[in-house]
Amino acid sequence: MDGGDGGHGGDAEIMMGDGRTGCGGWGGSRGVTTPPLSVPYLAVARTFERIEEASSRLKIIEILTNLLRSVVALSPSELLPCLLLCLNRPGAPSEGLELGIGETLLTRALAQATGRQLAQIRSEAQDKGDLGLVAESSRCTQRTVVPPAPLSASGVLGKLREMAAMSGNASASKKIDIIKGLFVACRHSEARYLVRSLSGKLRIGLAEQSVLTALAHAIALTPPGQEWPLAVVDAGQSMAPDARRTWLEEQSRILKQTFCELPDYAAIVPVLLEHGLEQLPKHCGITPGVPLKPMLAQPARCVSELLKRFEEAAFTCEYKYDGERTQIHVLESGAVFIYSRNQENTTSKYPDLVQRIPKMLKPGVRSCILDAEAVAWDKVTKQLQPFQVLMTRKRKDVDAAAIKVQVCVYAFDLLYLNGEPLVREPLATRRQLLRQSFEEVEGEFLFATSMDTRSADEVSDFLDKAIKASCEGLMVKTLEVEATYEIAKRSHKWLKLKKDYLDGLGDTLDLVVIGAYLGKGKRAGIYGGFLLACYDEESEEYQSICKIGTGFTEESLEKHYNFLKEHVLTQPRPYYRWDNAVAPDRWLAAVQVWEVKCGDLSISPVYRAAVGLVDEDKGISLRFPRFLRVRGDKKPEEATSSTQVRGQGVLGALWDSSPQ
Repeated sequence: MDGGDGGHGGDAEIMMGDGRTGCGGWGGSRGVTTPPLSVPYLAVARTFERIEEASSRLKIIEILTNLLRSVVALSPSELLPCLLLCLNRPGAPSEGLELGIGETLLTRALAQATGRQLAQIRSEAQDKGDLGLVAESSRCTQRTVVPPAPLSASGVLGKLREMAAMSGNASASKKIDIIKGLFVACRHSEARYLVRSLSGKLRIGLAEQSVLTALAHAIALTPPGQEWPLAVVDAGQSMAPDARRTWLEEQSRILKQTFCELPDYAAIVPVLLEHGLEQLPKHCGITPGVPLKPMLAQPARCVSELLKRFEEAAFTCEYKYDGERTQIHVLESGAVFIYSRNQENTTSKYPDLVQRIPKMLKPGVRSCILDAEAVAWDKVTKQLQPFQVLMTRKRKDVDAAAIKVQVCVYAFDLLYLNGEPLVREPLATRRQLLRQSFEEVEGEFLFATSMDTRSADEVSDFLDKAIKASCEGLMVKTLEVEATYEIAKRSHKWLKLKKDYLDGLGDTLDLVVIGAYLGKGKRAGIYGGFLLACYDEESEEYQSICKIGTGFTEESLEKHYNFLKEHVLTQPRPYYRWDNAVAPDRWLAAVQVWEVKCGDLSISPVYRAAVGLVDEDKGISLRFPRFLRVRGDKKPEEATSSTQVRGQGVLGALWDSSPQ
């Protein structure tokens, strides 16, 4: 079986339970009437092994396509569990399921399952930099009267979901018992990937876009619902290579576009299995209660750049509020759900908004999806408060009566109204419907302050007003021309202009601390500088981007030292990418994200950020980086990505002079 874009057609290879391929099913021959088989977790683990060894994205997609075709043919009911394991998620982001399993708990469970000493496991984990490899090399010394049954993909996912649902004081010991049971049943490389899944870091270079492509190829090449063995015949085998490649690209486009509008595998997979890819858009679309990935903006350095980008297109300027991006869903039932920009369910964080939003609806509004900003609001002074104030609010299970930090919602877009998606409508139409559908109440619900103009002077004056109103700057958007809502994209039709942008880099970056340099002189005894990295989503690695030593007070350096000294490593993690020329005195675990400002970006022979995207062997580095603040609201994997570094608008001249 070949799932690659240019592969040959032919009979499919079916992944065996021991990781080999053949035509005998998961563990032997299978007749037409045999009920669906469970997918062995070992088949998934063997696939991860091959993906981890592959360097080509096309090869990775081909490997995963082969597994998914086997699942579709032999065990279609287990397609969803396999996909979630590949994505390393116990469920959709909106479910809010978090395993809450740290390295300490994992090492304890591994020690108890294998009979090894805890200190020995910790030491080996430090040396290898991967607890998964330690688990794989360990051998269980504890025996059971009855050997445990082999692990299945659905069984492992079920245990992950069970642990994610646990809470309370006794949950840690319960989780250890479950993990021990899984460890004892592990064979071969299963332990390696089980531990990585439990720790939340699969580290095989498998990005979600690759998973979607492989899923599309699997469904297209092995149409569901056929009787064995017809189901494993390659549906594209009679096509010429170029035609086959074009056909597969179109199938991928259908799935990815649908997934943008309905990013819920639990909803999409059953439709794929019943109706196939071609019918998917008819059955799946934007649905209140399922959060969309938001449209994002590109940075602009100056007003003249805005006018040049938009040329003759009419545009509007909106205040860019210093709050939390919020997507508000109102269902036909009257239920209200609130989601973050990362699709996390934050409804319990905002019980006041849940009570407030229905009162703002005008007659006739039955359901809708709003794009908005939740901003801290001072009721006494009637002024906006900074983002840091909003972050002092509890993240979950907030008691409405105990709320101290008040919030005002600033709505700026309407994505869905009364059963109709609006994302393909121009912004001018969406904004008109937004204003027709909601009532404003000062300090509770307002439309984003905006101004339609073509004048550079008016834009500059409006930017000054936004800054004085405690906003970050302006969002500038096209109104009619190419003004649709581009889900999950960072578009040049939305530009952001901050006061800071008028000097140097067009945006701040959120970077991960991966190393520290010992201080000298006044900074002796603490860390005087740090090695920062961006995150590459494709390779799941942290790529060095700069050293930083400015923007700190002596007090803040002391705080950083006290926090980071607890996360010192004996050697860099295998997923750190760096050059010996910038090796720090202390390697640090990737646990904290910092917001950083800089003067510019440059091509660098020693820093590895976005290596290969601008120059084959060189990366990108920051010039004159300056620390701004700790981003406590971001996980390390949510740091600025290498593609975002590559896409900074201020680097136009740099890219033009660089080999592509």
